[in-house]
Order: sequence, then C-alpha cells, then structure tokens
Amino acid sequence: MANLPVRDESEHTGPTPALQQPVTPRLAKTLVGFVCLLLGLIGLEAARVYFIMPFPGSQLDDTANLDRVKITYWLHQYGSWLRGAGIVVILVLAYQLLFKSNRIGYRWLIGSSAIAYGAVLYMVNSKMMADQMFRQPIHKLIVPLEQNKIPLNKLVLGYAANGKATAYPLQLIGYHHQVRDTVGGMPIMVTYCTVCRTGRVFSPLVRGQADEFRLVGMDHFNAMFEDSRTGSWWRQATGEAIVGPMRGEILPGLTAQQMTLGEWAVSHPNTRVLQADSTFADEFAAMKNYDKGLSKGKLTRRDSASWKPKSWVIGVQQGVVAKAYDWNLLQEKRVINDVVGGEPLVLMMAPDSASFGVWDRRTGGRSLNFRYANRRLTDLETQSVWTWRGHCIAGPLAGQQLGSIPKAYQEFWHSWQSFHPQTKRYNLKH
Repeated sequence: MANLPVRDESEHTGPTPALQQPVTPRLAKTLVGFVCLLLGLIGLEAARVYFIMPFPGSQLDDTANLDRVKITYWLHQYGSWLRGAGIVVILVLAYQLLFKSNRIGYRWLIGSSAIAYGAVLYMVNSKMMADQMFRQPIHKLIVPLEQNKIPLNKLVLGYAANGKATAYPLQLIGYHHQVRDTVGGMPIMVTYCTVCRTGRVFSPLVRGQADEFRLVGMDHFNAMFEDSRTGSWWRQATGEAIVGPMRGEILPGLTAQQMTLGEWAVSHPNTRVLQADSTFADEFAAMKNYDKGLSKGKLTRRDSASWKPKSWVIGVQQGVVAKAYDWNLLQEKRVINDVVGGEPLVLMMAPDSASFGVWDRRTGGRSLNFRYANRRLTDLETQSVWTWRGHCIAGPLAGQQLGSIPKAYQEFWHSWQSFHPQTKRYNLKH
C-alpha cells in the first residue's frame, strides 16, 4: 500500500473564518460606541414617559418632581432631533461593523438591536403615551334624561349654564380624562383624574382663544394636558400651566358639582347625560366600582380610615386659605359648621350619603348654625328646616337659598395636600 502524504496542519490553506478574525482596537471602539449609543436612544425613549407616568419613584411628592417634569418637557420638545441625530450616528457605526468586518456576530447584534429599538419606539409612542392609553370619546352621545341609560345612583360631575345642564358620569370621564362639550352656548372642558379623584370643569380659552388639549401624562399623580397652540403643559387639579410658553397662566375654572345622577336630576330635570361609548366598554367595566371607592387599583383605591393618602376629603378654598374635611366625619355628623378665610360656611351630606354640598351659611345679614337631628336639618337661630342643597323648606326662613361655595371638591387627601401645601385639617376640637 503506497504511503499517503502527510498534511502539515501548520500550513494555512485558505482565508481565516470570519469568526476567527481578530478584533482590532478601532473595531472594538466602534462596537462599544454602537452599544452605548443604542442604550442611550432606548434611555431617551424611556425618559420621555418615565417621569410623567406612574412608574415606581417617578411621581414622588417633592419639589424635585417639577424639575423632572421640566426635563421631560424638554425631551418632548427636542426628542425627535436627538433621536434623528442618534439614528444617523448609529447607522454609520453599523456600516463600519458590517462592512469592515465579516464577523457574523456583528450581524446578529445589529439585527437584534434594530428589532429591540423598533419595539421600544412602538411601545413608548403607541402604547405608553397617556393619550393612547386614555382616549377621548369616538362616538360622543349626550342625551336628554328620558333617554338616559346611566343608573341614577352613579356619581356625576354636573355643570349648568344659561338654563342648560349636563351630567358627566365619573365612570366615563374617569377613563376619558377629558370630554369637550358646549352647555348653554359655552364651550367647556370637563376633566377628571382618577388617581387624585379630582373633577374640574374649565373654559378651554387660552388668553381668550379656544384651544384643543391632549392628555400628556401626570405631575404629582395629577393629570397633565398639553395645549395645541403653544405646547404648554397644564395641571388638571389647578388649571395652571407649569411648563412651556404659558407657564403661570391659569385656565378659567367653572363651577361644577359632584353628586349622584338622581340628585342632580332633582335640581336639573332638563339635564342631558353623557352616555357610554361602546368602543370603550371594557375600560368602563374596569371603572364600575370606582364611584364607591371599591376600586382594586393601587392608585385608584380608597383608604377607608381617615387622613390616609387615599382617604376621601372635601377640600375647600376661600381666597388663599384652604381647608380639608374628613369624608367619614361628614357622613357621621351629616353637617359641619365652620369658618374658612373669615367666611362662615356649612358642609351638608345628602340622604344618599354620596352627594354633598358646601354653602355660605349667611342669610339676612346673619350667620346661621346648622344641626342634624331626627333626620331633620335645622338652623339653631330660627329652627327653620333645610335641605342638604341649602334650601329652606319650612319655618321663618322658608324660601331662602344659601349661596354655594364654588371651590369645594371631593378628592383624595394626598392630592389636596399636594396642591394646597398650607391646608388646614378640620377636627371637632377646632
């Protein structure tokens, strides 16, 4: 048998496989730059939502939170430019990795990176933005009371002007966060933040010009809206622009009342009622128990004990003076007499234990003191009988109507405290 030649394994018989090519220092720097820039672009997208959405640690109730909002606002204003510049640079780096090296691993890295970044862009801009998560009505239907399908025991935010009235169920506006309407010939912006339990109605006029608003996120757990003309961001609880060209401006607030639809209809039998848009049936179903404080969500639940972050309070503002009243105490006492900012007022609970009113208790040049006993609400001075709406129905003062206190709201204690840091708390010893 002939001897076969022995192959010398030390001989190089072809080009080095791509995976065996050495990584030069320059190529290593390009790789590091690519990875770092990719992480930076992902971080940019994350930062655009982190500080204005309820992620862990993003809504801490401190003064630094406004600074974080300012940073996020800047990112929203210039983020597209930063993203564009970053993408151009990363494409250049990708070109160098792909065409100056035959390493298969780089191809996998660049391909998977493109998929990952695309997924982040999609999630942030299509799923995690506030106006994509909470959308305004597509088929807005507001009907007369006789055509209404909303149960009468549901809480509503009611607004009346020029002899016209409309009720907006919390279950609906709590999801939408904003509903635009016209009542009595006046354009209005009906807003609600479920995390703060704040219902507010504003005139959508910015320096006398009507504007459009979109939900952009939150600050101190309170909804923020962005106007279309200047791009400024406005707090829902106060109507104040906190960043942008309109900073310091305040939307004109309009007086609204929160009560059950049944109680609202007694005072406003001609009311219209916002109906559920079937497009959002699942979202409304998730809000079914919010009215009664039975929501299971960490941010929307109720603390049944008093003076906890998620306890219900009635906040009253008279001028620069603010005061909070425990909802549990009002349910127990049914009436609370007090003075806020030098103005005598009275809080009254309706028989349904869900509706309330706050009234100026002065009439006929004197201040009245009210008490609830034997299921009757009377004043001590004349023994006249009153309803929780501040209307006298029997006695020497029959026919008298107490004036309403416009800035009186039911909300979570943490919210009232955040936006009224100098607020006082009512107690029986006061």
